[in-house]
Amino acid sequence: MTRSSRRLDPALLLIVGAIVVFGLVVLSSASTVVAYQQYGDSTYFLKRQLLSILIGVIIFSVTVRIDYRQWRAVAFPLLVLSIALLVAVFIPGIGRELLGARRWISIGPIFFQPAELVKIMFLIYLAGWLSEREHRIQDRAYGLWPFLAILGTITLLIIRQPDIGTMTIITLIALSSYFVAGAPVRDLVLIGGFAVTAFAVLIKTASYRVERFLVFLNPQLDPQGIGYHINQALLAIGSGGLFGLGLGHSRQKFDYLPEATSDSIFAIIAEELGFIIVLGLLALFVAFIFKGYRIARQAPDEFGRILAAGITTWFGFQALINIGALTGVLPLTGIPLPFVSYGGTALITSCAAIGILANISRYARS
Repeated sequence: MTRSSRRLDPALLLIVGAIVVFGLVVLSSASTVVAYQQYGDSTYFLKRQLLSILIGVIIFSVTVRIDYRQWRAVAFPLLVLSIALLVAVFIPGIGRELLGARRWISIGPIFFQPAELVKIMFLIYLAGWLSEREHRIQDRAYGLWPFLAILGTITLLIIRQPDIGTMTIITLIALSSYFVAGAPVRDLVLIGGFAVTAFAVLIKTASYRVERFLVFLNPQLDPQGIGYHINQALLAIGSGGLFGLGLGHSRQKFDYLPEATSDSIFAIIAEELGFIIVLGLLALFVAFIFKGYRIARQAPDEFGRILAAGITTWFGFQALINIGALTGVLPLTGIPLPFVSYGGTALITSCAAIGILANISRYARS
């Protein structure tokens, strides 16, 4: 039995709100040096992140009020829009290349990363597509082969940018959705084998990926060259100890640690606030994962179940991969920490996704 008048899940909002506020506090310290060097304003990144949060809250207030089942009606147009945006990054005059990658679109004053938008739009399409095949997912003609064709189209466009980190997250979102939809184990094993092979090929065909993998196997390899990033991250994490150096007292943010405001912000957290606070942050992400999967389990229909599980997997694995990369457990991928790292498109898209997840919780079965 569903209850359409049910209040928003307060625990979900409290958990996400706590992570966002924590991220602002950390960013206010981590960004000061690079902000002053690049823009002459030590609060530059903090002010832009606050603006993104304001926009995100507005977007959240919209998506949380939309009955999640209505998204099913626009699932296919969202897939078409996803492909169009990923193609647009390669169009001269629209796509922007930074640091050797074409991942951004610039239209007048609007500057954004379409792959972040694709995460939620592609997930909505998958949830609708898979829920329609609820009783035919075991048939490879209706399940596995079309699924691989759709996923392959999206991931190939992202690989072309190139953005292996985002491709990894989207692949994990898709696989979790396929699993929740009832895919047979044999198909999941086949996809897993194919994915491992594809990743091996991707690593071997680009020298910088080979270097990252070699550094992952041996972090002490060329610490002043290809191993510089991970060594500085480990130095920052190790120097924080149990209680940290104190908020604002990071040494690595002074041009030692690359991407201190975005991909590497977890290392600054560990350095300034220490292991105890890091455990608290990890506890918040774990609580979010449990809450998200509980919402998925209690969703009243297959579409809501797949959609909630996909959103939860998205943020859970993205946090895991970011933290794992900076602690040397996984290779560096350039994936930001959800709700914490600096980045307008990612934060606004995340707020939209949380709004949808919160809306699903309103219809949860008791």
